[in-house]
Amino acid sequence: MPEGVIFSSKPQIALCLVDLSREWEVPSEVVVADSGYGKYPSFLGGLEEREVSYVCAVESTFGVRLPEEVVLAEEAGAPPYNGMGRPPKQRPAPLYTAEEAMGSVPDEAWRELSWREGTKGTLSKRMARMRVHRATGGAHHTTSHSRVSTGPEGWLIAERPSAKGEPESDGTKYYFSTLDVDASLERLAALAHSRWAIEQFYEDAKGECGLSDYQGRRWDSLHRHLALSMVAYSFLMLSSSTTVAEEDTCSGSFSPLGGKAHDSTVDPLAGSGVAFGGPGAVVHRNRSDQDLPSS
Repeated sequence: MPEGVIFSSKPQIALCLVDLSREWEVPSEVVVADSGYGKYPSFLGGLEEREVSYVCAVESTFGVRLPEEVVLAEEAGAPPYNGMGRPPKQRPAPLYTAEEAMGSVPDEAWRELSWREGTKGTLSKRMARMRVHRATGGAHHTTSHSRVSTGPEGWLIAERPSAKGEPESDGTKYYFSTLDVDASLERLAALAHSRWAIEQFYEDAKGECGLSDYQGRRWDSLHRHLALSMVAYSFLMLSSSTTVAEEDTCSGSFSPLGGKAHDSTVDPLAGSGVAFGGPGAVVHRNRSDQDLPSS
């Protein structure tokens, strides 16, 4: 390994990839990540410091505070001092888990949403959302405690199995997003499920391009193997996309590569994004801009 290469955690690597993408001026608007990244406040905070919007999967224990209670706690300030002992310090607003917060959402607020056609039909879930602050640290801590943090207000999103008979064993999943307050639930749902491209990449690249077939010990040869596999994958994707676009043009049907939009609908995924998932892959909406490891 090169001497300058040191250990970095997955969240640190992901933030470095975001920085590199911006340095290379890769068009992107939203970062999408699984709960392997969303569970780290340092990762979410790093995106917020960079003013990058995101939709990240989080665990059921993800901490949140309600906006109205945050305001009340700030207005209340520290309890009055009774003249004995140390003056009391201000306490934060109550902390809830994502599961607890979404458990208060009434059944009529849940909506059946679809985001794309899968191999077995339309993919859909029942989804709901609410405005919260991502947060850490309970009310038994003071606001100055190192474990207490209250992040910016965003969307806490939950999804349940579809009402069409999908097994309840799939459970409830949660996401947190810093998209604007006027972002539609349809757009949030589409972004939350856009990471499927990563898994598709791994399946195709391993099966068709030998991504997982490297046998060696050298750092540079490993990176060359990965880079060539990803270049080959990009070539196949561009070739197949061009063929599909030409066929759609000849048949007069809609092509997402033609720069057009449906007359009656707006693409909820308009704009580019960066997604993280699996072992730490990065996928851009524009696959020709996919990040390649250096050799």
